[in-house]
Amino acid sequence: MSKNKIQILYNPRCSKCREALSLLEGENCEVEIKEYLKESLTKKELKNILAKLGLKAFDIVRQKESVFIKKFKNKKFTNEEWIQILLENPVLIERPIVIDGYKAIIGRPPELVIDLVNR
Repeated sequence: MSKNKIQILYNPRCSKCREALSLLEGENCEVEIKEYLKESLTKKELKNILAKLGLKAFDIVRQKESVFIKKFKNKKFTNEEWIQILLENPVLIERPIVIDGYKAIIGRPPELVIDLVNR
């Protein structure tokens, strides 16, 4: 049985991303790696990912990042504004995000990716 192509929003410096990728490869998945810090997401891609996650933009914000603490902490923004903030500051996007067709998950802990590909 062939598996779907799975996309992973990936940062090679992130141990959780590397762990999630290793788990996917161990499941013989065909993986498309998107290094979102190098290759920017479009607004349409980000909205699509959020829809697959079933989350609002703020739900995937890394609130411990220094840029969040310096610029955005304790400020209120609409979902559309957060989408724009994430597009302009992709370091704030939680990772890894693993997308399989119509579903997506945040791979924290990385073992969650196994559940996604084996559904």
